[in-house]
Amino acid sequence: MADAATRGHFVWHELMTTDTKAAVAFFTKIVGWKPQTWPHDPSYTILAMGQPMAGVMPLPAGMKAMGGRPAWASYISTPSCDDTARQAATLGGKILMQPSDIPTIGRFAVIEDPQGAVFNAFTPLSQPTPQGATGAPAIGDFSWHELATTDWRAALAFYKSLFGWEETSAMDMGPDLGTYQMFGMGGKVFGGIFNKPKQMPGPSNWLPYIRVPDAKKTAVALKGAGGQVINGPMEVPGGDWIVQAVDPQGAMFAVHSLKPAATAKKPAAAAAAKAVQAVKKTAKKAVKAVKRVAKRAVKKVTPKKKSSKKKAAKKKAGKKKAAKRKPRSRRR
Repeated sequence: MADAATRGHFVWHELMTTDTKAAVAFFTKIVGWKPQTWPHDPSYTILAMGQPMAGVMPLPAGMKAMGGRPAWASYISTPSCDDTARQAATLGGKILMQPSDIPTIGRFAVIEDPQGAVFNAFTPLSQPTPQGATGAPAIGDFSWHELATTDWRAALAFYKSLFGWEETSAMDMGPDLGTYQMFGMGGKVFGGIFNKPKQMPGPSNWLPYIRVPDAKKTAVALKGAGGQVINGPMEVPGGDWIVQAVDPQGAMFAVHSLKPAATAKKPAAAAAAKAVQAVKKTAKKAVKAVKRVAKRAVKKVTPKKKSSKKKAAKKKAGKKKAAKRKPRSRRR
């Protein structure tokens, strides 16, 4: 059973789609997950990378009939799925699917928060390993969870009451986007919440980020596999890179890669290169300055030499005049 230690952690992610085979092939190619058939239900595919990371299932007919589209669902751990569902209803949420059992796995409920974003409250039978429990999420795991909503303060208050989340740091994204408020528990940051801009279509929604080795390379790969990039690749504060995209069936997702090790060295290398260039420029300027000084010195010295020659010539001319005068004095 889930307990206080895992309450509020994201412990599972599930893609509901219209073409499971195509979706599995797509994410296998761009993330590197390996597909496995779930023994309890052949229609359910587990995506693994050393350990199970996510699941893929057909979009339920009922949801499809109500206009539901392919989407990722995030499961948030709670000690009692039933209690969480009841509390969510009293706080203005809507229960889209009453608490139900998943044989050998646990119990879950589908809930819509007061601003319209959907999530799953989940009580597993066995103790799950929360995202980031042993440090940074591994490649293929989900590393960030982002809520685009209509009222981030009210939404955060709702989730704080349900799961005990805490505000961490916040970032001002400017007049159009406003505050990006991050949240987490026990010193760990799970994700961020912000007010979605008017130009962002659709209702409030949760967007899960998948950790990949290189977001920029993944952007190229997903385009080649039939996906569509809607934002990025983009560097975020801290040096990490993200890409937000849509898979071929229309499900929105995002990928995230850590700041490359080489990037950390670039500033120092760039500074060194600039310093070298500065030294070269200084040296060139110094050489030019020395040459200018030398020319000035030559000009100053050269006139002196000319004047001494003139003096010598005048002195010689004076002697000749004196020599001419002497005979005249003798004649007298």
